[in-house]
Amino acid sequence: MKLFQQLLLAPAALGLLAPVAVSAAELNLDGVNQYASEEQVTSISQFSDVKPTDWAYQALSNLIERYGCVAGYPNGTYKGGQAMTRYEAAALLNACLDRITEVTDELKRLMKEFEKELAVLRGRVDGLEARVGELEATQFSTTTKLRGKATFVIGANSFSGNLDSTPATALYSGIPVGTNYAEGARALEGATTFNYDVQLDFDTSFTGKDLLRTRLRAGNFGQSAWSGGPPVGLNAMEIAFEEGCGTGTDCGDVVAINRLFYQFPIGSSFTATIGGRVRQDDMLAMWPSAYPADTVLDIFTYAGAPGTYSLNLGAGGGLWWKSGGFSISANYVSANGDNSNPSEGGIGTAGAQETGTVQVGYAGANWGLAAAYTFSQPNGAAGIYGGNGTPFANTLWYASDSVNSVGISAYWSPMSASWFPSISAGWGINSYTDSGDDLANFDGGNSQSWYVGLQWADVFWKGNSFGMAVGQPTFVVNTGESDIEANDGNYAWEWWYKFQVTDNISVTPAIYYLSAPLGQYQKVNNETFSNFGGLVKTTFKF
Repeated sequence: MKLFQQLLLAPAALGLLAPVAVSAAELNLDGVNQYASEEQVTSISQFSDVKPTDWAYQALSNLIERYGCVAGYPNGTYKGGQAMTRYEAAALLNACLDRITEVTDELKRLMKEFEKELAVLRGRVDGLEARVGELEATQFSTTTKLRGKATFVIGANSFSGNLDSTPATALYSGIPVGTNYAEGARALEGATTFNYDVQLDFDTSFTGKDLLRTRLRAGNFGQSAWSGGPPVGLNAMEIAFEEGCGTGTDCGDVVAINRLFYQFPIGSSFTATIGGRVRQDDMLAMWPSAYPADTVLDIFTYAGAPGTYSLNLGAGGGLWWKSGGFSISANYVSANGDNSNPSEGGIGTAGAQETGTVQVGYAGANWGLAAAYTFSQPNGAAGIYGGNGTPFANTLWYASDSVNSVGISAYWSPMSASWFPSISAGWGINSYTDSGDDLANFDGGNSQSWYVGLQWADVFWKGNSFGMAVGQPTFVVNTGESDIEANDGNYAWEWWYKFQVTDNISVTPAIYYLSAPLGQYQKVNNETFSNFGGLVKTTFKF
């Protein structure tokens, strides 16, 4: 109840407190004066006649502790059972009003002393209210958050070796037969280029636990050396090589849908995902690598097993279960799931270019381990080279009907920045069937892959990092033909240093080397061909 309401009710309260009306003549003025002038008590224990068992004990205690306006008689008694005259009640009420006045005066003095500070605070509050009002008026959604990333890449490639182009390589690369392959590669990809990629993620949640992700993407890597196309393929960059509007990410500078999926919990342990544009790793409960996926070469983003973690993108769905650090994931993706022609697309058809994946993993505080199996029907895409940009990967030369792939990957990271780097490693094996095409010259067989990635945090300056990776992209270990020897042995390295200029801007110079990027074809005749590249990547996150 507010103070003025209490004062309005005071006369009624005083009337109730006086069962017997008295006149001024009957009033013991000395007693009233003594009562009114007595110093306020500070503890209920000062009253000798008030016991904890009394029904009003708690009320008196609260009045003393909170307001300090309860007084007693000079002899240290409260006389709670004695009738009070109206004059005595008036004296008590006056004592309480005096306390309120004292508090008010103190507040006035404090407000005057901090007048400037209070004015600044009032101005800030007014400014915040204006900004909140502006945000509420201009926000496009109360359920959606926008995250963006823009990447600039400038760099070039160099090539060397004694390999001459043959009808097979000419079919793949467009380099004329008999031309030195390195010279032909320089003629096609020898220029310095400046490319960009932009991604906008709209993350929407309707319940606080679900996720509808819509990613818009645009770029112009389609005609650059880093697109994943011929004449090399393995020099594809992670930021550039992803199926979009054509080879690499090249929509003619037109924004296109790159992701569209919905993820939601089922109970406390299961999460389901379904989408018309979803990638294999979007539906995994954990990713078994700490090596950053946005560094340089795309071949180091598959956790060492490109056949198993092919990052197939298309229409699909999946389900995962998690309990503590343990998880089990299962998903399906059809790269051509939007095509109604069963020979060229669909779901579960011969033309689907489909993958089905099951992963079992454990993720601790700073380490993780996973084993995964993927069954794929490439429909002309080379299962023998399982998922990466090794040449002939999109031709029938090394194609297969179906592929069974197994991958084992793990990582460990130090709990804080130190001389010890985070370590990520993985190994994969692919078993493929005969393509049925005379050009392939393979009748079943298998291939393998592996990698090790290291990253040091806070190198030379807090926020900066250094990393390197080495490994073998998918290489043939058995052709399935007794008269064709497997002689594949391509190695890849990359080194990079990331300058964290601000929280939102980083600059990453990098170099990389591919020892035999044409794989089995190149090594059969022991001919040499290699690729060295350097670039500077600038990333803006907002």
